[in-house]
Amino acid sequence: MRVEKTTIEGVLLLTPRVFEDQRGFFLESWNQRAFDAAIGKNVTFVQDNRSCSARGVLRGLHYQTEPHAQGKLVSVLSGDIYDVAVDIRPNSPTYGRSLCLELRAADHAMLWIPAGFAHGFLVLSESADVAYKATDFYAPAHERCIRWDDPELAIPWPLAGRPVVSSKDAQGLLISEV
Repeated sequence: MRVEKTTIEGVLLLTPRVFEDQRGFFLESWNQRAFDAAIGKNVTFVQDNRSCSARGVLRGLHYQTEPHAQGKLVSVLSGDIYDVAVDIRPNSPTYGRSLCLELRAADHAMLWIPAGFAHGFLVLSESADVAYKATDFYAPAHERCIRWDDPELAIPWPLAGRPVVSSKDAQGLLISEV
């Protein structure tokens, strides 16, 4: 597995080794030992989530508060997304900064987003099937959302118009209100 550090401490891009031939490809999609070695600590995932969305759908920016903050390992099973992680760790030197990158199913890369980040994505392809492993269970009372268009964050979403967002996401808070 190739491990790439990003511009925000703790967020990593992980790319598995892919074996391709005339039949297609094979890869190891999950290995606890390799993952723990890559991030430098033991992590337990307790829930797997999956969403399928059409082009132009924007989900996020979601997070859960303590004691149910979630780390997420995000992968794209089909399609392409513009993935965003926003550092909301109060004492972090990169508080309020966002990491933005494209994740494509064809690349097989996964993004590790530790607890303390808000996460969202925009579907760039006709549709996208996104899966992620979470380090804590869904806890509705601790669920929060930051507005995708928060001017303070100034996330450079690659939009051709208004995205499709849920009514809940449209009512997200500004980072200054978090």
